[in-house]
Amino acid sequence: MGIEEKLPSGVLLSTVEGLAGYMRKASFWPATFGLACCAIEMMTSGGPKYDLARFGMEVFRASPRQADLMIVAGRVSQKMAPVLRQIYDQMAEPKWVLAMGVCASSGGMFNNYAIVQGVDHVVPVDMYLPGCPPRPEMLIDAILKLHDKVQATPLGPNRRAQIRELEAEGLVALPTSDMRGQLR
Repeated sequence: MGIEEKLPSGVLLSTVEGLAGYMRKASFWPATFGLACCAIEMMTSGGPKYDLARFGMEVFRASPRQADLMIVAGRVSQKMAPVLRQIYDQMAEPKWVLAMGVCASSGGMFNNYAIVQGVDHVVPVDMYLPGCPPRPEMLIDAILKLHDKVQATPLGPNRRAQIRELEAEGLVALPTSDMRGQLR
């Protein structure tokens, strides 16, 4: 017989971490970072037909200091990469990145010296969204999956330990220039 059976009906038990995760997932404030054709689909998802306001994301922030989700929509050039990193660094913690489209995810069809072959070379990416360009429904689905990931994200020292682990994994990963097979 636990405490749940002693409480009257309508009383909810949770942890602080669980409650904070629910609040964070329900209040994303995305930063606009549209670089190519994917940005049009991102803007469409904020319109009345798809209505991102249902998920607490009705206002795209122009200032990185007011945003906690960066949607990188489109190809990132070598000249734009430092700007992207600067905007990411200016965002408040906790922050998440969604790579929208095949160009942001892997460079797409632009396999040349001018385009970054995946935005994960510049900022850590939490969710990849394939497509050229991906439909607004796909963006909303990716955001909902990111909601689930955010709700399960630990807080405080647990979060810092998780970030250290992920950064260590990224540092020992094989660079794409050294990979062989289908990638080259």
